[in-house]
Amino acid sequence: MKIEINSKKGLKTNLSIFVDKKTIQKKLDARLAELQSEVSLKGFRPGKVPPSVIKSQFGKAVYGEVIDKILRETSTKALEEKKIKVAGQPKIDLKTFGEGKDLNYTLEVESLPKIELKPFNSYKAIDYKIKLDEKVINEKIREISKQHKHFEDKKENEKSVKGDQIAFDYTATIEGNKFEGSEGKGVVIELGKNLFLKGFDEQLIGLKKNETKNVEAILPPNHPKKELANKKTKFECKIINIKKPKETIINDDFAKHMGAKDLPDLKKLIEKQVESQYQQALDAITKKEILDQIEKLHKIDLPKNLVENELAMITRNLKKEEVEKHKKNNEKIANSRIKLGLVLNEYGENNNLKVSDDEINLEIQKQVRSMPGQEKLVMDYYKKNPSATQSLKGAIYEDKIIKLFKSKMKLDVKTLSSLEAEKVISNFNKAKDNPKIKDEQNQTDQVKSSSKIKTKSKKISKK
Repeated sequence: MKIEINSKKGLKTNLSIFVDKKTIQKKLDARLAELQSEVSLKGFRPGKVPPSVIKSQFGKAVYGEVIDKILRETSTKALEEKKIKVAGQPKIDLKTFGEGKDLNYTLEVESLPKIELKPFNSYKAIDYKIKLDEKVINEKIREISKQHKHFEDKKENEKSVKGDQIAFDYTATIEGNKFEGSEGKGVVIELGKNLFLKGFDEQLIGLKKNETKNVEAILPPNHPKKELANKKTKFECKIINIKKPKETIINDDFAKHMGAKDLPDLKKLIEKQVESQYQQALDAITKKEILDQIEKLHKIDLPKNLVENELAMITRNLKKEEVEKHKKNNEKIANSRIKLGLVLNEYGENNNLKVSDDEINLEIQKQVRSMPGQEKLVMDYYKKNPSATQSLKGAIYEDKIIKLFKSKMKLDVKTLSSLEAEKVISNFNKAKDNPKIKDEQNQTDQVKSSSKIKTKSKKISKK
């Protein structure tokens, strides 16, 4: 086997590889000998078919198999010998080949760039910490209590008002005709939430128990029966019962109902949960700050094929006119992603960072626990989609690298109150929405708006 470098320009290298016909024949003879124990032909005992007969029957297929194996082995050896780290799939061009001939082919590869990593002390960022005061925690508990209302029966002569829970039977008609689903029994709604039909609730205000009221409403445009969509409908409603909201007393019993041991324990659980939500948003800001510096501090050549593949991924669901309209921006995003990926991977390899199967399974289990009732769906998704597992592995790897940075770089620790955290997150997201810099930041997901940080209304988890 002979290896020569034909040309080298930038990251692209063209190799010429030569394998003599004697070497090929030896491998071909060895494969034919192996097949003696595998092939069964009429007229021959098992394992006794002569290699010459096998060759006459399967010669072309065996030769193709042997050449494929030689190409794999020799191309791998050539890349190792020339110490080329390949970016993407190499291109093979067969020059001469055939039974009884030498094998001569070229191998065109793009290599990964050499990256001179900046030392960790070149970086600096703010490491935000969150500290909630008791007022915020108490407000979150009040929000939860409002989501878990209790109702008690109203007196016979009391009328329904907004916020009451009302139960009723109904018969509905469209242009005087009944339709499928036109009758309902024991329907319960909370007046003012408008969860039944638009404008329906307000027509049931001011009624007493056992009264009947004719209500008009428009069926929704997405009604399961297309012929009923947007139809004006008359409902004859018989009020069965009316309940008013009962004030929820926030005490140990309420805390136990929410899954805590007592009220102090509930406060601790809520504090932990809300702090975690704020911290996640603030950590994303710190991460973005670090990534921006990594990209700015490193100047490297990018493998063209990797950028092209990334660009294809970005635009795969876009229409042709959208691709053209956003061409420059998408190219910029593709370049940024590849650059960051290469530099981050270099830091990871230099610091011997790896992701184990156990770490991947642990992350999948976290997702399973966060989606009760859909455990099988989550597990099946990862079993059937290896690319999703690979993507998860990449996310874990990136998190490890960011943690490495934070452990070695200069961090200015800043503790924030909830109001200060709201302001930091809001300003960050406003900056991302600024058209002048939005394109530069498209490669990073927007930090979750702090105004949407809410405690789950279900029982508080202790996990």
